[in-house]
Amino acid sequence: MVPLPLDDNLRRTTFWFSTLLIIAANLYVFRIELSLDGQVDRLIFLYGIVPARYTTVRGLALMTPAGFFVPIFSSMFLHAGWLHLLGNMLFLYVFGRSVEDRFGHVKFLLLYFLSGFAGALLHIYLNAGSRLPSIGASGAIAGVLGAYFVSSPRAWIKITIFPLIFWTFQLPALLVLGYWFLIQFLEGYQMLSIETATRGGGTAWWAHVGGFVTGVLLALIFEPRRPRATRLAF
Repeated sequence: MVPLPLDDNLRRTTFWFSTLLIIAANLYVFRIELSLDGQVDRLIFLYGIVPARYTTVRGLALMTPAGFFVPIFSSMFLHAGWLHLLGNMLFLYVFGRSVEDRFGHVKFLLLYFLSGFAGALLHIYLNAGSRLPSIGASGAIAGVLGAYFVSSPRAWIKITIFPLIFWTFQLPALLVLGYWFLIQFLEGYQMLSIETATRGGGTAWWAHVGGFVTGVLLALIFEPRRPRATRLAF
């Protein structure tokens, strides 16, 4: 069973244009993935993050500025399947709207992509030499969660348990996000004990950790556009 956020209890005063734009872009790219059929693995290898490109002698010898930045950016819009995509977009929808309302559309986009970039760099560093591509928006979304953690600490989150989707309950945002971060850190720490040759597959835990910490720091640095949102009852 998987806990899933459904909504928060904050009143927002602006429409979440940037969040919606990112969700739409991810859906559009996933549609392209589906259309490629047998060529999708090649797309993921070319436009996903392959740590060996950044950390091996041969990879660095072939590295160009575009080769450095493009996969990090493009990987944020690629997903490994419907569950991967929908899970990420759900988290972005629930938490992104309030973070965007708090900091404004432009700062939200900066926070999103800088968090994704930082998470990718930490993933590359701790998976040096791996030839397994990493894709997904979760590093950037982790930054949104980190920003929410410090900007709306008194909010409450409506949760459901998949597949028991008709049963919902509310938990404090600090508890939900604190527990989420702890799981990412512990899973990432456990991953470090695995042989280097087998690292890099599955979930990019350290991209989540790096993204979350970056989101926390940026939320502390950025000047909020609006005061803390008004809390509502569910």
